Amino acid sequence: MAGRIITVAQQKGGAGKTTLAANLAVALRRRGLTVAVLDTDPQGSLGRWFMERLDRLGEDAGLEFTTSSAWGASYEGEKLKRRFDVVVIDTPPKIESDLRPALRVADLVLVPIASSQVDLWATEGVLDLAQREKRPVLVVLNRTRPGTRLAAEIAAGAAGLGVEVAEAQLASRVAYAETLGRGEGVAEGPRCPAQDEVAALTDEVMARAGGQGGPG
Repeated sequence: MAGRIITVAQQKGGAGKTTLAANLAVALRRRGLTVAVLDTDPQGSLGRWFMERLDRLGEDAGLEFTTSSAWGASYEGEKLKRRFDVVVIDTPPKIESDLRPALRVADLVLVPIASSQVDLWATEGVLDLAQREKRPVLVVLNRTRPGTRLAAEIAAGAAGLGVEVAEAQLASRVAYAETLGRGEGVAEGPRCPAQDEVAALTDEVMARAGGQGGPG
């Protein structure tokens, strides 16, 4: 059976797309699934994460990294899903033509929203494009500060966008930055609350993308 494609998209920079993509890829790999990460963002942050990972941990045949232009995302994604259980696509912080190919092939579009009204406003353009492409969307509240009034306001605003919002939220935690800098995901670091957040989100993502959670 062909793999599933999960596209991480948000037109505003700083929403945590790369952090989300990397942690999702690691979590899926640790469940026994084969994963390809496809970076279409010219900034190349996901590529730097992967190179750091290679230096520290060595090669893993079940976790592959590749790049493409934004326009090549459809072709590369379709090609990779014939070889891997899951393809995770990280996209540039742009909309319209640059984002459409990565949305078109997605079984699920993940849209991270950091805890600011600006991020919430920026989401509308991505959601509109995903709707035009008839792709399912899951909004992920990222870098949240649980218990604050702002976090509650952002959650309420996201719920009002007319799309599904993940129950799992990724809080603003040092563990995400520390592990990313080492080429890892939080699932590979010391035991911490971030691991539970990513595990819960991974469950939701795979349930909505039509894939299997994988072993243990």
